[in-house]
Order: sequence, then structure tokens, then C-alpha cells
Amino acid sequence: MSAASEARLPKSKTLGPVPMIIFGSRWLQLPLYVGLIVAQAIYVVLFVKELWHLFAHSFDFSEQQIMLAVLGLIDVVMISNLLVMVIVGGYETFVSRLNLQGHPDEPEWLSHVNASVLKIKLAMAIIGISSIHLLRTFIEAGGLSSGKTTYTEAGVMWQTIIHTVFILSAIGIAIVDRISNATVEAAKEGAH
Repeated sequence: MSAASEARLPKSKTLGPVPMIIFGSRWLQLPLYVGLIVAQAIYVVLFVKELWHLFAHSFDFSEQQIMLAVLGLIDVVMISNLLVMVIVGGYETFVSRLNLQGHPDEPEWLSHVNASVLKIKLAMAIIGISSIHLLRTFIEAGGLSSGKTTYTEAGVMWQTIIHTVFILSAIGIAIVDRISNATVEAAKEGAH
């Protein structure tokens, strides 16, 4: 390495023992992310099992049963997507850089991920998952009057209320994030 290129590299700051321990403690999250990878593998097994069940019963299931099975598959995929966002985005934000810049498979959203963006993406994913559950409930609740379902009117109402609270929470998070970003931008412009 030439002297000119060494001069361009930022000098690494030597940390004292306490800051080094505090900063190094972020690595304690590594087993948590590895655990989420194991959970995702379990979801892959569940997906294959549900797909096989759908395939095996494709000639005896009614259209409604097929639709419910497909919604179950979509639900597993959306939860798996949520796990990927938490694993990759959380690791990148809170533990260490993945250094994927220029890699052909780098997720588009990863280039601008931070704790704030991750919260909003997670809230949107939870709303998507909740929407699938609510749709399944509405389809199955069609049999409420006949008594052919395990759902009750109160149960359907509470699921709808909870879904609405998820939506309102996501809107609240987005508003707070927007206000925070506007405040930071105003402070930056005031500093110049």
C-alpha cells in the first residue's frame, strides 16, 4: 500500500477498556440472529409440509379449502420475509456491516436501512401478515350462521380491531419518523 493511500484511510481510534466492552457487547446479538435463521429453516419445513398437503388433496379440496391453504402458504412466505428483514437489517444495523456493496444479490432496501427504516418495514410486514390472517378469518367466518366454523362474531370483531390498531401504529411510527427526519434536516441546515 502506498503512503498516499495510507494517508487517505481513516485513523482507527483506540478505545478504552469500558467503551471497548460496551461496543463489543453488540456481538451478543449474534446468537439471536442465528436462532432466527434456525426459525426460518423451520418455516421452510412448514411450507414444504403445507405445500405437500395441498398437492395431496388437490382433487378432494373445495375451492375455499384450496384458497385457505394457499393463504396459509402466503402467510408462511410473508413471515419468512419478515425474518429476512430482521436478520439482515438488524445485523447490519446493530452488529456489523455485511459489506455487500456491489454484490449482485444485495437487497435494494439494505442500502438505506437504519433502525428507523427497519421499524417501518417491520410494521408494514406485520400489517401484511395480519391482513392475510384477517382474510382467512373472513373466508372461514362465512359459516358463522351455520355453526360450521370455530370463529365467533366477537373473535372476528377483535381480529379486525387488532388489525386496525396495527395500521394506526404503523401510521404513527411513520409520522414520528417523518417529524424526526425533518428535525434532523432542519438542524443540519441551521448548522451550515
